Amino acid sequence: MDGLMMHRPLLQSGLLDFAAESFPEARIVSRRVEGDLHRQSWAQTRARAVQLSFALEGWGVAPGDRVATLAWNGHRHLEIYHAVPSIGAVCHTINPRLSADQMVFIAHHAGDRLLFTDLSFVPLLEKLQDRLPPMRYVVMTDAAHMPQTTLDALCYEDLLAGQPTDRVWPDLPETTASGLCYTSGTTGDPKGVLYSHRSNMLHALATAAVLGPDLGPQPRILPVVPLFHVNAWGLPFTAPLIGASLIMPGPALDGASLWDLCQAEGVESAWGVPTIWQGLFAEIQSRGAKPANLRHIVVGGSAMPRSLTEGFERLGIDVNHAWGMTETSPLGSQGSLTPAQRDLPFDRRMALKQAQGRRVFGVEMKIVDDAGTRQPHDGQAMGELFVRGNTVAAGYHDNAGATARAIDADGWFGTGDIASISADGILTLRDRAKDLIKSGGEWISSIDVENLAVAHPDVAQCAVIALPHPKWDERPLLVIKPKGAARPGLEEMRSHLGAHLASWQLPDDVVYVDEMPLTATGKISKLTLREQFRDHVLPDLRGQAAD
Repeated sequence: MDGLMMHRPLLQSGLLDFAAESFPEARIVSRRVEGDLHRQSWAQTRARAVQLSFALEGWGVAPGDRVATLAWNGHRHLEIYHAVPSIGAVCHTINPRLSADQMVFIAHHAGDRLLFTDLSFVPLLEKLQDRLPPMRYVVMTDAAHMPQTTLDALCYEDLLAGQPTDRVWPDLPETTASGLCYTSGTTGDPKGVLYSHRSNMLHALATAAVLGPDLGPQPRILPVVPLFHVNAWGLPFTAPLIGASLIMPGPALDGASLWDLCQAEGVESAWGVPTIWQGLFAEIQSRGAKPANLRHIVVGGSAMPRSLTEGFERLGIDVNHAWGMTETSPLGSQGSLTPAQRDLPFDRRMALKQAQGRRVFGVEMKIVDDAGTRQPHDGQAMGELFVRGNTVAAGYHDNAGATARAIDADGWFGTGDIASISADGILTLRDRAKDLIKSGGEWISSIDVENLAVAHPDVAQCAVIALPHPKWDERPLLVIKPKGAARPGLEEMRSHLGAHLASWQLPDDVVYVDEMPLTATGKISKLTLREQFRDHVLPDLRGQAAD
């Protein structure tokens, strides 16, 4: 027997309508590439998104078409985030931190037909345009700042000019694809995660439910996490739902710039990876004060050092340690404490904040051993973490092979993380199932680096392992067995690899061995190499080690 309630599709277009009507005081504040500070309301954001939607339809953008962005966090990027899906097209964010080869692969694989770019990335696109698919470009600026370029490019503000500012959004099935985000290519080529209106709306509702009490009414939030990285952790959709003001930092992500912006704009909550908070904390120490209103940060991407968590907490800033991935929209768990936990002694609270917290509603978790047997949630047993839910990827865009490897027989997604789960539902990540290196919130594929390094004429065998780093969490060490007497140095190897990898994916040091340790199956034993080089000090840390 079915219920007698109306069924309306969960569509992202309703978010701007709701925010524009319900939260007139909230603002989108953007530090723009042009150098100014721009402000607009949610109602103005909706009007400009409407103008953009009409312009896109006038250009022939149809439901299912992929519209790409290569841009920083700002109001124009936010407008694209809402305008594109609201007409049934797919917003495809490209991460500029990927290598040129990866960006070219992604654009072709996604089938992008239009690309919006910030001024910062025009020179990069000019170099890549012959390798990219045929498409039109829009530079996200006004006529006064429009650059001379070899791109077939139009000015963003000219695109909006003269378009209507109100409309009734199209009715779409809630399962319509709305966003496309690619992984960082940790195991081969990047893989596309294709979000739906339904999944993004459910993710926004779940985020509002679990973080709303900590965020408070109509909070002022600084999204340092980029819009090009996993939907900025869902903030473009959660913010209009809860009436938040968004303080967009643009490209200036150093500690001093963030401190100034937080102070000037009364930021209450800020979201980003640990390396960002290291820079901000150093600035707080330098100035002898925190930004006056800052009381809450969300950290993800990699583990926050306990000393840094404690430093913020002693300043009265609540640290929420969350976990997720591109394939989970991304929020899978979050670390807000219960009222009883908040009354615990400081050391107990800080120990709890080192874990990845409790699952959000709608995300189920299990851990399994190598044989696929479920392990108990007792805080001691460990296994690979699998998840499922309405905001978890059921597969990868146009990649049946990767989908088959990721999804188990019961439809759960394998995260590749080794974890334990306590009886009261606290998730703790213990290790990684694969030899990935987490640096500054981004994954580095050891396999990709090795495959390129072994192509050097003086390299017989090689392996890449992770070494701990106080700022970046981990950095890669390249271990080489040479072919002969020649031993190419670090700069030569970085130059060799740099044609195909982003700078942050390059190794920080190179060491040589006479023989590679092998496992019983003939594979290079990275476990042995990690033990052998556990005391190796990377070049940029040697001064600290001497001190």
